[in-house]
Amino acid sequence: MKTREDLIQEAKKNVALEAIKHVKNDSIIGLGSGTTVAYAIEALGNRVKNENLKIMGIPSSYQAFQLAIQHGIQITTLDEHPIIDITIDGADQITPELHLIKGMGAALLREKIVAIASKYNVIIADESKRVNILGENNQAVPIEVLPFALQLVKSRITELGGAAIIREGKGKLGPIITDNGNVIIDANFGLIQNPQELSVKLKMIPGVIETGFFTNMTDVAYIATENKIEKIQK
Repeated sequence: MKTREDLIQEAKKNVALEAIKHVKNDSIIGLGSGTTVAYAIEALGNRVKNENLKIMGIPSSYQAFQLAIQHGIQITTLDEHPIIDITIDGADQITPELHLIKGMGAALLREKIVAIASKYNVIIADESKRVNILGENNQAVPIEVLPFALQLVKSRITELGGAAIIREGKGKLGPIITDNGNVIIDANFGLIQNPQELSVKLKMIPGVIETGFFTNMTDVAYIATENKIEKIQK
């Protein structure tokens, strides 16, 4: 008998398979991060092997890079291909309006760059990531910060009404260091009625590199439940 966890993983695989239907031959693919996207990268690798699908991937994290190599997906860069045909990525929270919080995997800066460079953005997630308003369930907003400005940024976040915590590593002392050599602050603002406005205020703080708000960037999202796949489209 399948456990609930088995059903969740099966549902994640199903949304991954749904997402890769958007991928056509000779495409440049942005590869996001996270457990659900890992299934999509594996499925794309199977298409490369079994269908002779010709694609090139631009990974947004070292995790995505390793997975792409493992599954036989040819790697390229934004320097070589500054326009991406489609990006498949995950989310930490997603609203009915397709507003997202991303960055719990500490790859938000590169994920946003890849998303902005993409003609079409597909988000895949399990139903635990679906909310009515960003910030529900005490979800923090990840913010990538220049280490030199860490204390300044923390104080300014507090002035904006947020509770700022430097994300610490697990199994090591000190903060998480991103692929870009920066640190992550997780800032809790409670329910966020206007994520675009808050994102602008945060990015005006010197030393803030990028925020985990992804608004007006997603074209379609597939949400995995135990029984079906829900589609949210712009």
